[in-house]
Amino acid sequence: MVSSSKRRAAVGAARYHSPDGRRRGPRSPEATTPITADQPITLPITPIIPISPINKECLDAIPFPVVAGVAAAGLLLTACGSGANPAATVSSAASAASSAASNATASVKVGMAYDVGGRGDQSFNDAAAAGMDKAKADLGVATTESTATAGEAESAREERLNTLIDQGYTAIVAVGFAYAPSIKKVAPANPDVKFALVDSTDASGPSVQNIVFAEEQGSYLAGYAAALKSKSNTVGFVGGVQTDLIKKFEAGFVAGAKAAKPNVKVLTKYLTQPPDFKGFASPALGKTAADGMLSAGADVIYHASGGSGSGVFTAVKAKPGAWAIGVDSDQAKTADPKVRDIILTSMVKKLDVGVYEFIKQSKDGSFKAGPAAYDLKSDGVALATTGDHLNDIMPKLDAVKQEIVAGTVKVPSKP
Repeated sequence: MVSSSKRRAAVGAARYHSPDGRRRGPRSPEATTPITADQPITLPITPIIPISPINKECLDAIPFPVVAGVAAAGLLLTACGSGANPAATVSSAASAASSAASNATASVKVGMAYDVGGRGDQSFNDAAAAGMDKAKADLGVATTESTATAGEAESAREERLNTLIDQGYTAIVAVGFAYAPSIKKVAPANPDVKFALVDSTDASGPSVQNIVFAEEQGSYLAGYAAALKSKSNTVGFVGGVQTDLIKKFEAGFVAGAKAAKPNVKVLTKYLTQPPDFKGFASPALGKTAADGMLSAGADVIYHASGGSGSGVFTAVKAKPGAWAIGVDSDQAKTADPKVRDIILTSMVKKLDVGVYEFIKQSKDGSFKAGPAAYDLKSDGVALATTGDHLNDIMPKLDAVKQEIVAGTVKVPSKP
């Protein structure tokens, strides 16, 4: 296998690193030629065109500001100096400026670095993919994608980001908090590249946008709904990996369930512990955890476990009268059709909206660094209504939502 250093040497034939470690663009042969102290330096001289009466007439016809760059300015002066028709000159310059602007925006290339599970997980990664797909269709950006593997070293995530940069991708979406350490290293070394870090503010900087959500708020509503729908007075929460982020889902869910029914029993199970992240991509572990909760009397189970959630759905499907609650995407639309009818609702994170907005900003020049927060107030998190299973309790859920938005109800973010 070719080492990362040898690979980068091959890819980097057209790129080089400055002493500060930043990756730069192509280095021309001239850039490598040393200049000695006694060597004369010859600079190109641009001739100055005198403004004759024809020049003045031409220039007077130009509705400034019309010039978008040096190339367009050169076109104007050259044409005016040659006695060209003023209107034709302005039209040509405007066309050149428009073309330059179009080429600048069209040059945005989007690289998606997925978390474990990647496209096809029917949940978290798929929500990010939907945002990128919409941007590709609406904005015409070029895209590519790469996926993390369970148990990979931190260096693999860093290498994934660097590979995208080496390939010329200028707007990179890092899906998941696990990319934060890599973004801390890669972003400062590549200031011309825009980064979106999902679900974390642990890495920041002038080129980093943090797409974050109030998961605890949406999960509060999920817990409230679960308790109201439970006939056994026992509900369950399955977390993929016991991290601070997933604990936000647990905290909100438990608080919401207790608010709806103070005596409800809430069972909790995490599939793996850090640094083992296969809990986000193991349907078998999800099914085992859900089977245990169903045996203990739970009849509504909420999962925040990425691709492992399909195992939760399989277990719930086999238990008559039981319900499952999906996460991140509207899983009554994305899960295997065989299990969609047992999905009560899903706690949807509008990750697709966050990713699309980041790409749009990168393309139109309105990029904003720092947190881009999505909560109940902004409809950044919500309960899905596919299947109309919540119709009988929707008035209560709407009232609770308004209390959270108003600040009357404070939702905890830690269990």
